Amino acid sequence: MGLTKKQIAEIRDELDNCKRPLYFFHDDPDGLCSFLLFYRYIKEGKGVVVKAHPRIDEKFLRKVEEYQPDKIFIVDIAIVDQEFIDKANVPVIWIDHHEPLERTKVKYYNPRVADPHNNIPASYLCHQVVNQDLWIAMAGCIGDWYMPDFKDEFCEKYPRLLSKKITNPPVALFDTELGKLVRIFAFVLKGRTSEALKCAKILTRIEGPFEILDKETPRGRYIYRYFEKINKEYESLLNFANKEINKQKQKKSRLLVLNYVAAKISFTGDLSNELLYRNPNHIIIIAREKDGDMKCSLRSPKDIDLPDALAKALFGLEGYGGGHEHACGASVNKEDWEQFLANFEEELSKQS
Repeated sequence: MGLTKKQIAEIRDELDNCKRPLYFFHDDPDGLCSFLLFYRYIKEGKGVVVKAHPRIDEKFLRKVEEYQPDKIFIVDIAIVDQEFIDKANVPVIWIDHHEPLERTKVKYYNPRVADPHNNIPASYLCHQVVNQDLWIAMAGCIGDWYMPDFKDEFCEKYPRLLSKKITNPPVALFDTELGKLVRIFAFVLKGRTSEALKCAKILTRIEGPFEILDKETPRGRYIYRYFEKINKEYESLLNFANKEINKQKQKKSRLLVLNYVAAKISFTGDLSNELLYRNPNHIIIIAREKDGDMKCSLRSPKDIDLPDALAKALFGLEGYGGGHEHACGASVNKEDWEQFLANFEEELSKQS
């Protein structure tokens, strides 16, 4: 499970032997926690949050040129273009758990290369390497709906945050104090990139979960206040979503679609996760219109092959999408939106 002993030793050696690392991480709890685990281990470097589409292309070379790192660590990013690797001119170490890709000139660590079904969060893999900050690793794993094998150790150390009786990741995510911590990690990445990076920098210095949850220090209070500001917007949207979803459930269709007007902050992934938890037998699509496209977050129960249905529904249309077995993202041209929904509903019916 996870990384091999040889891989762990290789990555640790890369961390131990760098002075000026540059970290690229995805803008979700798994990505943030992966970055924090590595940064807090060597206490050096700079983080770059990759917002929206989890892809690193040549545009990110500007960050490399500005910082002049001696190594680049990429965590929880699904796609890294070969052109970026070729032109970075420093060693690139990439730890991921999405669908494996073929790349050269990169040290690539992904358990799914050996086993396509071994989908373990990046934060778990990073914790294997550094073996510290258990609370951060646990938050990253639960944020990706994964219950790690160090759960009991965590529960003994932080019984207030999670009971040993809870074994279901969604329950831990939505009905415990640990889940609140995960939401804090998710929401401090919302808003302007400069604010997200400021919060990430503060988190590199936080000593434990209660410093945030109990607002014990100025650092903890800053993180909590920022979370409260974002959470207020989310709770308002969640209330609206629940009302709309309850109306749709009367139609007796498994597919529930929520369209909402684009705000400055995107909550599509957060909403789709919570709505799936509250409506476990349904397929959820949360969509927000932006720049002529419908930006979507899709979630499904375990009996649905979501990537397959999504790929077939998008065929011949202007758009793209993909992701995990039961959690995907997509972008569909607004002109093709109704056709996409019809195609998607048809593909779902074939799986039922």
